Amino acid sequence: MAASVSCSWLTLPSQMRSLSLTSSSSSLCISNSASLSFSRNLSRPFFSKGNSLSLSTVLRRASVVCEAAPKKKVDSAVKRARQAEKHRVYNKARKSEIKTRTKKVLEALEVLKKKSDAQAEEILPIEKLIGEAYSIIDKAVRVGTLHRNTGANRKSRLARRKKAVEIHHGWYTPAPEAIV
Repeated sequence: MAASVSCSWLTLPSQMRSLSLTSSSSSLCISNSASLSFSRNLSRPFFSKGNSLSLSTVLRRASVVCEAAPKKKVDSAVKRARQAEKHRVYNKARKSEIKTRTKKVLEALEVLKKKSDAQAEEILPIEKLIGEAYSIIDKAVRVGTLHRNTGANRKSRLARRKKAVEIHHGWYTPAPEAIV
């Protein structure tokens, strides 16, 4: 007793779609208000468990089980996504500025360190660059772009490099450690 299986899609004005499977002995109707997509997972076990439907038509199509598409996002989630994108772009610009300023300071310190006849006054423009970098890092920490420890680590790195250059040229001598 072989039955024919027919699958038909009906598009209704309210975007409702339904799938109908008909046979001579049984009728099955699946409908959902969301858009539907097919999956192959359950089509074979459904027809192989003694149902009176034929596999001949279904094997060619290999699609019987319907899954509903995800629901529309809530308005608050859409707003959050919009805000997150705005903050991401803003934070990216701030981080880029921090990296640029840090790189300029480090390059200037490297040039000064390689210079054999450098004078102590040549570090003053670099100190101005360091002050600007500190200011940008502090602003990024204040608005939440960087964690405060990250900001402190970056400022510390600049200060250590500056001190290394001063020690290299003899403009600064560290105090001996006191034994307690």
